[in-house]
Amino acid sequence: MNLSGQVALVTGGAVRVGRAIALGLASAGAHLVIHYHRSADAAQETVSEARQRGVEAVALPANLANSKEALALARAAEDYFGRVDIIVHSASPFVRASLSETTPEIWCQVLGVLVDGFFILARELTPGMVARGEGGIVVILDRGTFDPWPDFLAHSVGKSALWALVRNLAVELAPHVRVNGIVPGPVLPPPDYPEEDQARIAQGTLLGRWGDPQDVVEAVLFLLRSDYITGEALFVDGGERWAHRRPLGSRQN
Repeated sequence: MNLSGQVALVTGGAVRVGRAIALGLASAGAHLVIHYHRSADAAQETVSEARQRGVEAVALPANLANSKEALALARAAEDYFGRVDIIVHSASPFVRASLSETTPEIWCQVLGVLVDGFFILARELTPGMVARGEGGIVVILDRGTFDPWPDFLAHSVGKSALWALVRNLAVELAPHVRVNGIVPGPVLPPPDYPEEDQARIAQGTLLGRWGDPQDVVEAVLFLLRSDYITGEALFVDGGERWAHRRPLGSRQN
């Protein structure tokens, strides 16, 4: 896929890694729909930065857990540009809650954004991709997709379901639309994250350091441009998932 001139919808594209992905796509020449929920000011700033890269961009709000708002987002994106060629699903509520702490409201909101909202966007936007003969979808997963994460129950279950949806869509939408996932490791610490915790997490990777949002951006661009990859999950984690396999004597404390 030649990204120049394509139209990309980036969910959660106003802040953090989603913002980096959106601006990376803009630098590659893609026009942008920046989805946001509450980050209206940040979304407008991202739109402004994207336009400085010579592309058109618009910010559109939606609570993806609300099916009507997700449907309105898809239709507004197509109305604005006439089409959507790429979906990058980065929006992800990160709610710490165990089973006893997870209320039905938390469960529905987290899974609604991760799974239900993405399902609606894919259902509405991929027919146009298929009709045009080309489209690309990338979803942002994380370690909770593959490993139990009890303190983030809804998040972990939602990411696992999202990975299942990626594989199913890759099969159903082939050969016209390629669907892949990216599994970032530690690339962007939360605000005010203690330095000692950052150091501990860095040593939990094979490379002994944090990555950068740009590492995820490069992976997104790679998957969108690589026309012989679909149904895959690309790990961008510095070897975090294999660090526990190091010989005991080589592990750093």
